[in-house]
Amino acid sequence: MKNTSNLKDTFNIGNKKLSSRLFIGSGKYRDSLIKKVAEASGAEVITVALRRIDINSKQNNILKYIPKNVQLMPNTSGAKTAAEAIQIARIAREIAGTDWIKIEVITDNKYLFPDNAATVEATRALAREGFKVFPYINGDLITARELYNSGAVAVMPLGAAIGTNKGLRAKDMIEILINEVPLPIIVDAGLGKPSHAAQAMEMGAAACLLNTAIASSPAPVLMAQAFKLAVESGRKAFLAGMAQTSKYAEASSPLTGFLFKN
Repeated sequence: MKNTSNLKDTFNIGNKKLSSRLFIGSGKYRDSLIKKVAEASGAEVITVALRRIDINSKQNNILKYIPKNVQLMPNTSGAKTAAEAIQIARIAREIAGTDWIKIEVITDNKYLFPDNAATVEATRALAREGFKVFPYINGDLITARELYNSGAVAVMPLGAAIGTNKGLRAKDMIEILINEVPLPIIVDAGLGKPSHAAQAMEMGAAACLLNTAIASSPAPVLMAQAFKLAVESGRKAFLAGMAQTSKYAEASSPLTGFLFKN
């Protein structure tokens, strides 16, 4: 039997030691809420689009709303080619002062699925330059293995189409990546309910990244708290180990031996 009662479960990634396995986005709600959501979620990583970083603006610079203890992970949102993603990453490193980068290369305007081939190309180039690359992909084992060989520090498959809140529609593929790829698997996009995040963590995902589910809630701060608890609960369940399922019913307590003794 496992003894996890005294286990300090930290998450080491990108030369950082994290206590939280919930990453959050910063879009779709006003900047003044970002700090409150970050604190309520317990998140230690937040992703921000480069176009929202303006160090010369006192009003529109999102960086002033992000807590100082939170790791900034700029993303290449808006890139349609590997070359554009690489250029955005380089600019982001200069402006934000971090080598963490989330690669997003999206050419599909209807479903917003990432371009896996371009993502691998950008990852390979940026990893050579010393970036800590977090590539966002449509779940695929061959692509994930290429990203591993290209120097990515994690793989971030979508749970469902971004912004849909549909949950783990790609559950089977995510489970394959967790079992077969020697990198942290961070489920990104599509998670709409805390139960979705808990399920991803129960499967063995290293972390979850989400934005819309919190930002579109009528009470985003309270929803951030809910996702914090869900991720923690799912992680604890994974560490504890799931009970085996059974084909037949089995009583929790013996049904014989004491009720009808003479």
